[in-house]
Amino acid sequence: MSGIRELTGRKAEILRVLVHYYIRTGEPVGSEALAAMASLGVSSATIRNELAALEEMGFLTQPHTSAGRAPTDLAYRYYVDLLPSRPRLRDAERKAIVHFFDEALADVDDILRGTTVLLSRLTRYASLALAPSPKEISIARAELVALGTATLILVVFDTGHVEKRVLEVPEGITDDEVESVSRWMTEAFRGKTLAGAREAASMGARKVTDRERALFERATEALGSIEVGALAEHVVLGGVANIAAEEGFQHRATLRQVYEALERESAILRLLREAAGAPPVSVTIGRENPMPEMWEASVVAAPYGAGGGALGTIGVVGPTRMDYASAISAVRAVADRLSAAVEALAH
Repeated sequence: MSGIRELTGRKAEILRVLVHYYIRTGEPVGSEALAAMASLGVSSATIRNELAALEEMGFLTQPHTSAGRAPTDLAYRYYVDLLPSRPRLRDAERKAIVHFFDEALADVDDILRGTTVLLSRLTRYASLALAPSPKEISIARAELVALGTATLILVVFDTGHVEKRVLEVPEGITDDEVESVSRWMTEAFRGKTLAGAREAASMGARKVTDRERALFERATEALGSIEVGALAEHVVLGGVANIAAEEGFQHRATLRQVYEALERESAILRLLREAAGAPPVSVTIGRENPMPEMWEASVVAAPYGAGGGALGTIGVVGPTRMDYASAISAVRAVADRLSAAVEALAH
């Protein structure tokens, strides 16, 4: 990255135009084409010299001796860092986003599934989303529900996500006692995480009858079961077939590697977690990615959340020859609207 500071105004403009042209066409760019496009008022011979210098600095590569130059990962990074922090959305994209989030969706899992489809349509890349972990989300409501001979503990989270567990009701406990414990849980668990609710239940069990205490213990065990299940974070994928149609991936071997990387959920989880710590938008280009299988790909991702905290991440995966401006604008706009939707579910 140190070479970026050494670029003169002319080199910088030549590099910007070259990357922009290459993203649109996929064709290496020669000095004569650049002379016509860049409007620098210098000869193609001068531009050839600048291209040679940019190649020595690591920004460009020459696929064939007689061909023009193509950008390296460093050139894409330079180009992306010069983009506006909030590139403009096209009107059609804005309308599609508004229409999707105007739909009445009551559960964050449903919203995420729809969001990945939306992002893949907007960008024509594969899309992915890291779902919120119930382990870190506050409880909106918790209660005991009698269903015939069974009693359930029902836990509703701020995101709209619902968890249910069947409880073994202690022998001899009355409906009034179950209702009493349910009312206590509703008040005591509201706004707490699963760990906080378990702690509250343990403390509450000290102040009740033996039968109710046994019910508290069953409820605490159920909360622990939900928490264990919540440790298994999951990634939602959408539009993966777009990768096969993407011209930026020129080799079948590259496509296979990207597919394999997307199937390794643990690796994608790591990538999305890192993106959550780099708001508003994180762009990982080629070999910046820790996974060698993704060295021919780029990932644009953004965190979403409620109350100023990140609950998950959404993003797109495409070739390094990605339309970065379009991808960044789409991902950021969708992340903003997704955060607003999650915030609304919490109230």
